Amino acid sequence: MASDENSKETKTCSDQNLDNSSVVTQKVEVSKNNIEECFKVPDTGGGGEDVSSDMELGSESSLQGGACGSMDETPVGSFEEEPKELVDFKLIFNKQKFDICFPLDESILALKKHFETLISVPASMQKVMYKGLCKDEKLLREVGVTKGAKVMVVGSTLNDIIAVNTPADQDVKEEKASVAAKEPLCKQKMHKKIIDRGVPEDTLPGIKNVKDSLPPHPLAGMLNKSGGKVRLTFKLEVDQVWIGTKERTDKIPMNSIKHIISEPIEGHEEYHIMGIQLGTTEASRYWLYWVPAQYVDAIKDAILGKWQYF
Repeated sequence: MASDENSKETKTCSDQNLDNSSVVTQKVEVSKNNIEECFKVPDTGGGGEDVSSDMELGSESSLQGGACGSMDETPVGSFEEEPKELVDFKLIFNKQKFDICFPLDESILALKKHFETLISVPASMQKVMYKGLCKDEKLLREVGVTKGAKVMVVGSTLNDIIAVNTPADQDVKEEKASVAAKEPLCKQKMHKKIIDRGVPEDTLPGIKNVKDSLPPHPLAGMLNKSGGKVRLTFKLEVDQVWIGTKERTDKIPMNSIKHIISEPIEGHEEYHIMGIQLGTTEASRYWLYWVPAQYVDAIKDAILGKWQYF
């Protein structure tokens, strides 16, 4: 009897153990199913790819840069521009000194534009001197500018040019009175004193009633209001006219010239008086005497553009 009861007990325990293991198995399966549902990748028609490999690829892709691209791609702005090598030197202009700090690998033209902000001389009218005349296309490094060097600039502001050629107040009054009376330029007192000296010996021959193109050489032998010799050089490639005297050469941008007037000289109609207006008023006219008549229209065309002076 005791052995029968023991065998029944053993059987009951075995049955209970089987039932418990079945429950545990079911719970494990449910847990596994839940986990698979959580990490299930939607079927896009690509077949039965392994979930874990997809997850690994996804995480690797996100490490490589996510939506912005892979690590092989160069991020925008990842490379900084190398700092430019600078040089400290002195600018000397009209007995004034300026401390300059400028990149060694910039051009002389760029340096001129920087100087323009300091000395009010247009870059086109500057001459930069350092161990001789510096060409615009050269770099400071090529020219040999070093720390503490002294760089000289020669040039004139437009106001300086106008001041040199502005007639005295008395001349302006006489000119206005003559204009009011419609007196020819060559008869006006301020011009007559130059005309009365006669035709300069070295002036170019004048031809009236003829229109020629500009010659390949400068127009020389003319006079200014002070009676000094003047030559005109036309630098069409840089849109400049150079007004040269014994003392200086002024490089004038053609687009800064507002107006040009001219009249033949009575008794010498093969020559003209010409006024080149550099500023906004008539007082800024640069007067030229004994301009060969055959080049008058060509000068106006070159400076103002055809038809602009009518």
